[in-house]
Amino acid sequence: MSILGNSVVRREDPALLRGEGTFIDGMEIEGALHATFVRSTIAHARISSIEVRQALELDGVVDVVTAADIDLPDLSPESPIMNAAMGRPLLARDTVRFVGEPVAVVLTEERYHGPDAAELVIVDYEPLAPVVDPLSALAADAPLLFPAAGSNVGMEIDARSMQADFSGCDVVVRKRIRNQRVAPAPIEPRVAAAWWEGEGEQSRLVLYLACQGVHPIQAKLMEVYGLPADRVRVVCPDVGGSFGAKAGTYPEWVLLGALSRRVGRPVRWTETRTENLTAMGHGRGQVQDITIGGTRDGRVTAYRLEVVQDAGAYPAIGALLPWMTRSMVTGVYDIPNAEFSARSVVTNTTPVVAYRGAGRPEAAAAIERAMDLFATEIGMDPAEVRRRNFIPADAFPYTNAAGTTYDCGAYEKALDLALEAAGYEELRAEQERRRQAGDTRALGIGLATYVEITAFGGGGEFGSCELRPDGSVLVKTGSNPYGQGHHTVWSQLVSARLGIPMEKIEVVHGDTDLIPSSSITGGSRSVQLAGTAVWDAAGRLVDLARQRAADHLEAAIEDIVFDQSLGRFYVAGTPAVDVTWAELGAAADGTGNPLVGLANFSAPGATFPFGAHVAVVEVDTETGSVELSRLIAVDDAGTILNPLLAEGQVHGGLAQGAAQALLEEVRYDADGNPLTSNFADYGVISACELPMFERIPMETPTPVNPLGAKGIGESGTIGATPAVQNAVIDAVAHLGVDHIDPPLTPERVWRALQARSTDPPSP
Repeated sequence: MSILGNSVVRREDPALLRGEGTFIDGMEIEGALHATFVRSTIAHARISSIEVRQALELDGVVDVVTAADIDLPDLSPESPIMNAAMGRPLLARDTVRFVGEPVAVVLTEERYHGPDAAELVIVDYEPLAPVVDPLSALAADAPLLFPAAGSNVGMEIDARSMQADFSGCDVVVRKRIRNQRVAPAPIEPRVAAAWWEGEGEQSRLVLYLACQGVHPIQAKLMEVYGLPADRVRVVCPDVGGSFGAKAGTYPEWVLLGALSRRVGRPVRWTETRTENLTAMGHGRGQVQDITIGGTRDGRVTAYRLEVVQDAGAYPAIGALLPWMTRSMVTGVYDIPNAEFSARSVVTNTTPVVAYRGAGRPEAAAAIERAMDLFATEIGMDPAEVRRRNFIPADAFPYTNAAGTTYDCGAYEKALDLALEAAGYEELRAEQERRRQAGDTRALGIGLATYVEITAFGGGGEFGSCELRPDGSVLVKTGSNPYGQGHHTVWSQLVSARLGIPMEKIEVVHGDTDLIPSSSITGGSRSVQLAGTAVWDAAGRLVDLARQRAADHLEAAIEDIVFDQSLGRFYVAGTPAVDVTWAELGAAADGTGNPLVGLANFSAPGATFPFGAHVAVVEVDTETGSVELSRLIAVDDAGTILNPLLAEGQVHGGLAQGAAQALLEEVRYDADGNPLTSNFADYGVISACELPMFERIPMETPTPVNPLGAKGIGESGTIGATPAVQNAVIDAVAHLGVDHIDPPLTPERVWRALQARSTDPPSP
């Protein structure tokens, strides 16, 4: 039986559990100075002056650096479709645009010297009017963050290519909803260290950092520093989580090389948790206007989604996310009459980046709320409305109104599995019983059926398999793991194809000196691209080994049989005489010609995982308190190579999706001051707030890659948020509440009850 499809325990964990992982903050770097950033304490202001004299006089301070000391270009916006006038300086030069923006950096001998010295850097600000709310940024009289840009719009998607007609609808429902800003909050914050190797014109910049892909960072450093690839090395060892926020390029990372060159010593930086919550990129942040229309028998015939995306102070990846939202605008539903438009605006807040799902959860949240609102308006069960609008299973490949072609799906089957596991009819009966009895412990049932896109745009990835003299195999991969378990799954793939035990397979990643190319690990692309590349590389190694075995056995290559189960080669008809991987590896030792299978797999397109979630909540209508009692999930990601790892990915996604629905929100006051700058103010979910998840397996292999695999890293997040939100609203719908924006905290639920109830309960 193949090792693929088995729940193999993660190979990565023993070293991590023993404290033997290689994390940058724990690395010994001889002579390294510590960087501490002086950050803006005001959201929008001109910098009148920066006084560093007192800081320089403090013991342990080696240097204090401002923008005037750095001769490097600004970071350009992430895409050429963004407003080019909205570039970001590595240190604020004339204007600060959000609380937490780096203004200066202090270099000290010891880390503990840094905060005291930073306090002594005196920055004189001339306050400017801030714009905090993204809708306010569009006003004609709104303060401009970049006067040269002419407006606060960094990127726009007009609706000319997608127009919806509501003229024939029996029912039209409109609602403005918010997909709130959240903080990725990985267990390891941003961390990096930089130094220069060699002397003079041939010196090489080395940057160690925790990121999602080394070659994109290398490319940015080459651009900023004007260096060729062989003079920039980027290394990413173990990473303590990311969720998308470490995918882009941060000015703090880029600046370390210039600081190191200035002082002639390595420079390292690890941010604090407050820095992480206020200065690392945030996620989500969309204001959505939905319009949905259709017939009273439950058929949706028109849908419009208008988005205002909060990009934060500088357009980063987050400003592009509406394109992802657009691609999945109609979800799992057959709605050819659809419309989408979006504007990404800059505000005096932390820049928005990719966060688990990156634009697809926003699309799912909008269409799933819209379906529930439509169902309520026509008086039909929300499960039945969904059934009447699903894309049928025989319609694939299916192209939606945005031009996105889905590979395969079975949406009604997924919903039926989830409803059956939940005991849906019994739950509805219990809900009605409680309502009739006037029970203050209201029961809510929320549904979400979703489809998402993984490996967006297709693309490719590198993989190689090298046979070593002892018969072991060195696997090189372009994928950059940060908790997913890539080393385990890649070892499974190679073991299955070569017949070599997993313990004889080593996987390396994340070093531009060792790996010739890589992309960002994100968008749930790894198994279907990098995994397939490794699979192909292993197959190419078999082909090379068959030729070497033919020479060894003095036979024609077409007569060589590879016994995959035992990892040996023999001549057809004479299996007693064979050659093993170890013998082939030893024969190549010393020749300088090892057997190496190389592959660069390119997928013809994306894949589209899908699923259905059912959330069950109890809401205390007197206090607004919410208890998530059940979460049932069907998540179909095609062929599952390791069920244990897939389950771990889904569990984490469900937790984060539920957290966004119930707890998490980055908040600012009217002046742009962050109100959620530590874990006392920003609510990260724990096991105490979560039920035992109920997962129902389902696999619909994709034809897009030979493994039949789709991505699963973000699925749980995408389905859980609207399911939990719909459940809470469903619990109090009989009291006159038709919508509550997340997070559905007790206060927010209670206030909604007070505002809409005809007979509101006492607080």
